[in-house]
Amino acid sequence: MKQRFFLIALAFLLGSSNIVFAKDYPANFFGINGNSNTLNTRSIQFGIDYISDHGGGRLVFDAGVYLTGTIHLKSGVTLQLDEGATLLGSTNPFDYDRQNTPFDNGRKTSLTLISGLNQNDIGITGKGIIDGQGKALVANISDMIKNGLIKDPSVTRPGEDNRPMIIHLYRCDSVVVRNVLLKNSACWVECYNQCKDVTVDSISVNSKAFSNNDGIDIEDCENFTLTNSSFSTDDDCVCLKSMDPSLSDQNILIENNSMHYGANGVKIGTASHGAFRNIKILNNKVFDSYRSAIALEAVDGGVIENVEVNNLVATGVGNGIFIRLGERQTNKESTVKNVTISNVSINIGIKKGWENGSAPAILIAGLPGQFVSGVTLDHISINTLGAADADSYKMLAKNLTEVPENPKVYPEYDMFGELPSWGIYIRHAKDIKFNNVSITSTKKDFRNAVVLDDVHDCIFKEMKIAGPEAKKKPFVYQSSNIKF
Repeated sequence: MKQRFFLIALAFLLGSSNIVFAKDYPANFFGINGNSNTLNTRSIQFGIDYISDHGGGRLVFDAGVYLTGTIHLKSGVTLQLDEGATLLGSTNPFDYDRQNTPFDNGRKTSLTLISGLNQNDIGITGKGIIDGQGKALVANISDMIKNGLIKDPSVTRPGEDNRPMIIHLYRCDSVVVRNVLLKNSACWVECYNQCKDVTVDSISVNSKAFSNNDGIDIEDCENFTLTNSSFSTDDDCVCLKSMDPSLSDQNILIENNSMHYGANGVKIGTASHGAFRNIKILNNKVFDSYRSAIALEAVDGGVIENVEVNNLVATGVGNGIFIRLGERQTNKESTVKNVTISNVSINIGIKKGWENGSAPAILIAGLPGQFVSGVTLDHISINTLGAADADSYKMLAKNLTEVPENPKVYPEYDMFGELPSWGIYIRHAKDIKFNNVSITSTKKDFRNAVVLDDVHDCIFKEMKIAGPEAKKKPFVYQSSNIKF
């Protein structure tokens, strides 16, 4: 009762006074408590709604720990988390709700801590922290599933639909997320779906609380910049997706970021129902990621075109460059074309299980009659372990027909099993250009350095291959048109 009276009085005061903080509203003005124990969901939402209704401004959280469930951003409102402020996600699953919007082929949106639907001029800024408390939250979700309080078809773990993200914005325009630390999400950390004119800058993501902890997912967005940020995750660090066949990710800039300990460093796909156009991936670093430094995967009938990757440094990764064209749904052909990858330095493999060098450093694979096309690799330097031996590794270049096509298999660089090369493997591709590419195997490997199968109009200029067996087994190509 006291809080309600306070909020009514506050609304009257703010509505009738020309106060100096007309655009900055301290959180405690709305009864929002930073003691870490008070559930502030309703108070925070009241503040957001009030600021939006009165011309917009910032809801400012000073030092403290603010516990909350789902809050909905509204037009004109920025959440400002000052240094020392933590927005703490509740560990009670019933403190989260969904937006009633189409998402992911007909499902409703996922549960989210901070959500936004059809809003504009919104933001999350400051040097504070947003902590999803994902580990404890997932433990409580699991208990409630066992007790029948939450229905979940998942058998081995709570499904993504029942694990909240930290941020999910849907069809929002003019968005700024800057400087904050996002940590411990129960699912994807942040997702921007069909948003326009988005700036994500100088954020840090540290999230390994559970699986599917993508650092950032950009879905069917337009005019999106991701810059000067750091990601340490349990899944893909930076991932572009397209869920709607009629839409696309376009005019996307990913620049000056670092990715640590995740799956893929930067991935376009796997979800690829629409298109990805005019994508620039510039001046990024990838460290200790167990899959690919760069992965381009069109497998759902979509298009990947006009992609530029420039100035990439990757260390301790499972694979350097992976480009895949697949067909997970029959008669839904995909396209990958006009890709330029330049000025790249990659060191492959430091973790146990990678030391056999089973995957080639560069893997490009289309399908019979569906070619990856128009790929240029310029000034590429890759060091890989090699070390495959004939006693434990059976795939030879003469057995190319034994390499499976796997059109419907989830795309990853190890999806084909053993491959007959340690440096470069290309199949079903055309118009592929290599210029000043150097690939080195540090250990003896009985396989060929480069194997091409059904590759047309492929040009190698200033190609350098080094390693204990490199000169003995350099190139093998079948049904291919190659120029040196």
